[in-house]
Amino acid sequence: MGNVTDSKPKLLITEDDLENQKFLNLFLKKYFAVDICDSSDSFYELMTKEKYDIILMDISIKGEKNGLDLTREVKKNPDYKEIPVICYTAHAFNKDRINALEAGCDVYLSKPSDVHTLLNALFDLLKKKGKFIMGFNNPGNPATV
Repeated sequence: MGNVTDSKPKLLITEDDLENQKFLNLFLKKYFAVDICDSSDSFYELMTKEKYDIILMDISIKGEKNGLDLTREVKKNPDYKEIPVICYTAHAFNKDRINALEAGCDVYLSKPSDVHTLLNALFDLLKKKGKFIMGFNNPGNPATV
């Protein structure tokens, strides 16, 4: 049985666009403890400091590696492989979706997606992981956003 907690799940957002960072933080901080990184270097720095419940990964980020490279590394690492990863990207072709899923992303969403679709994907993955968050179980209800 999963754990029920009043604390917010820890979400790492990997996104290099400042406007998207602001938008995602604004809507997701109500439900999650949010950290944001914009590059592969800052991703590694945050991953060594914190244990995240879920990752929202853009494909195009700053640094030597892209979001798919980082996802592959997360899924190969025994300490991190159970962390769900949502690919949230402007790369919207079917081949991009296939590449993201083959890299290990649990869910693929193309930008822009409405906030309810994103929230439902985040919470569905947390439920599958066995993490049930008290008071955060119905983000799809427009009255809760």
